[in-house]
Amino acid sequence: MSRIVKWIAAVLMVCLFPITTDAEGWGYNKSKNGMAPDPGRYGPMIEQHHGFFMDPSEERVVYLTFDNGYEQGYTGQVLDVLKEKDVPAAFFVTGHYIESAPDLLKRMADEGHIIGNHSWSHPDFTQSSKSEMEKELARVEKAVKEKTDQDIMTFLRPPRGTFNAQTLKWAEEFGYTHAFWSIAFVDWHTDRQKGWEYAYRSVMDQIHPGAVILLHTVSSDNAEALSQMIDELRKRGYRFGNLNEILMKQLIPAPVWNL
Repeated sequence: MSRIVKWIAAVLMVCLFPITTDAEGWGYNKSKNGMAPDPGRYGPMIEQHHGFFMDPSEERVVYLTFDNGYEQGYTGQVLDVLKEKDVPAAFFVTGHYIESAPDLLKRMADEGHIIGNHSWSHPDFTQSSKSEMEKELARVEKAVKEKTDQDIMTFLRPPRGTFNAQTLKWAEEFGYTHAFWSIAFVDWHTDRQKGWEYAYRSVMDQIHPGAVILLHTVSSDNAEALSQMIDELRKRGYRFGNLNEILMKQLIPAPVWNL
């Protein structure tokens, strides 16, 4: 077999078959007493590929992010509150959401929010080949571009928070930044909602400077608690940032953006 044939065969193997590496599930020791959570060994892993799970600047700023796999009737209410309170957010969408709720998708972009990539079909990327992962992300990016004015998609939130060193590397090669989170709680079971006070306390008990907050828009609790969360955070001296600020702080020395 010639060298060229061997090279082609090797390339095809990489593209067509998954890399069998262990899957990691994003997690951390939760924030207590306003201190940043500890991600353990995961911190250096994502930092190596320029991902993030919080804003490390120690500035009193928080970032609202929402995962949108499907529509349950509450995203409009969430957008109403964000508009009323003049708060930016990021929405991570799947292919199902794009196809089933195009009007809400367009509204997110029209009202200045970031639309992030949550994959087309919500697969486990650690069980995907590089080409499969790229197709999943490209399909979302293309569909969002066709339905909104957002031309560039920068942020990726992997389905189920599952990742490994390989998928982090691939995403970076595709031009994406992994956006994990530092505050979350079990809020996605639509038949197990516990009232808005539960959602409110779940966030406020973990709050810390630089927090990236993950909420699911299928939760009625979250939709009802959002206004109170925003008001209380502002009372505590927090402002609401745009995820692009975290990228900026990664690129620009602290003495500059701290002016």
